[in-house]
Amino acid sequence: MPLNAQAKPLILALDVSAQEEAIDLVRKLKDQVAYFKVGLQLFTAAGPTIIKKILQEGAEVFLDLKFHDIPNTVTQAAVEAGRLGVRMMTLHSLGGEVMMRQTRETLQEYSSREGWPCPKLLAVTILTSIDPKALLTLGIDHALDQEVVQLAKSAQAAGMDGIVSSPRELRLLRQAGLEGLLFVTPGIRSAEAGADDQMRTMTASEALEEGADYLVVGRPITQSPDPVQAAQTLLREIHIG
Repeated sequence: MPLNAQAKPLILALDVSAQEEAIDLVRKLKDQVAYFKVGLQLFTAAGPTIIKKILQEGAEVFLDLKFHDIPNTVTQAAVEAGRLGVRMMTLHSLGGEVMMRQTRETLQEYSSREGWPCPKLLAVTILTSIDPKALLTLGIDHALDQEVVQLAKSAQAAGMDGIVSSPRELRLLRQAGLEGLLFVTPGIRSAEAGADDQMRTMTASEALEEGADYLVVGRPITQSPDPVQAAQTLLREIHIG
């Protein structure tokens, strides 16, 4: 597990619409959190400005837009994200190895040429809202676990830095020999929290035991009456803080 993840394994999902609310959460929680995840909701509401504001607070940004398009489009979007200063971002592995590899190579080229840190690229496998029945409706007729491993191997071959998957697939991915990758897991809940609309969830302690490097947590913290206390409770559950 990376040193930073040992100290602060939490990634906070800023799934809010108001820029002011997001920055308030950053100010309150930056000592407990490794990265703040900016996803579709917040990025659509606030645009690139929110990334700059989070960075100004001395925090790190994980841009989770799950880029999935033709290789040139994804590559250029990723370069712009790198220029903004994000430290991690997601691509959807279903976009294919050519898309992922071209994005990695181009990011490295531009970061070296222009002098900014090259962001880590994480490949999303199967969303945690998808269960085996839903997978069938997508036209994928083999086991969900098998699809996750296949996509993860494709991402590794394309040079991705890590994988985003349900915590339920962590052990299988480790057993598949996918070494040298960061494993980032959404679908994390406190032992006392509900699953919301996530289908394949796990507690923070369980996910770390299964081999997660970073835990993505959103509503259990952001919708708590006391987000700081909620984060500290979660960290105590995994014996940190």
